[in-house]
Amino acid sequence: MARDDFIGIAFDALSMDQATRRIAEMSREERFSFVVTPNVDHAIKLSRDGNDSPVRSAYAKAAIVLCDSRILAGLARRCGISLSIVPGSDLTRELFTHALKPGDRVAIIGGEAATVPELQRRFPGPAYTQHIPPMGFIGDTSAREATAAFIEKTGADYVFLAVGFPQSELLAAELVDRGKARGVGLCIGASIEFIIGTKQRAPRWMQRLSLEWLFRLLSEPRRLWRRYLIDGPAIFAIVLRWRRTGHGV
Repeated sequence: MARDDFIGIAFDALSMDQATRRIAEMSREERFSFVVTPNVDHAIKLSRDGNDSPVRSAYAKAAIVLCDSRILAGLARRCGISLSIVPGSDLTRELFTHALKPGDRVAIIGGEAATVPELQRRFPGPAYTQHIPPMGFIGDTSAREATAAFIEKTGADYVFLAVGFPQSELLAAELVDRGKARGVGLCIGASIEFIIGTKQRAPRWMQRLSLEWLFRLLSEPRRLWRRYLIDGPAIFAIVLRWRRTGHGV
């Protein structure tokens, strides 16, 4: 697949339909592969961590890298690069609505106890399983092993990793290295919370104007103020440095 490099991240040039079809194909494969959807927050952390970080190494193992952010795409456009925008939340909804078939094995990693019953109500047909690891499990050897072993044992076609960045990406890369899982993993953040209504997503007009970040900030100011008001503006310096040197880190 064609890829476009921007600020040190190689994005796949796939539309929503193309990504959905490719992911459905990956779900039937006997080897495990995974999808990441970097946004501004991810790009900043990747840049700060440098080329040798575990998260950067995890990204290098991803089978598909999709641009989640209209802001990133807009900055890329100013640099003469046209990125396809495939928001992770929209992709997750598209998969549940049109790709998942009756009998597909779906593993949910993370979420709440009510997540799977609500998914079963809204999207009946797939066979759901769920594992909720403890907070910070990625740094706990036994909890990390238990999570990976659960995924491998289920033989899931689709593995939705809802344990946050970078835990989802690190776990997915470890599953690739272990070589025992199958199907496709998706690092989805809060996507399932949006589609089952646990969290509200920004109105379409705010999404189109690249203001989804503002909606989320106003919805969860205590949790997100630093991400959007302190850390977020660093993306502009990262882009300027990339334009000047050709390096995103």
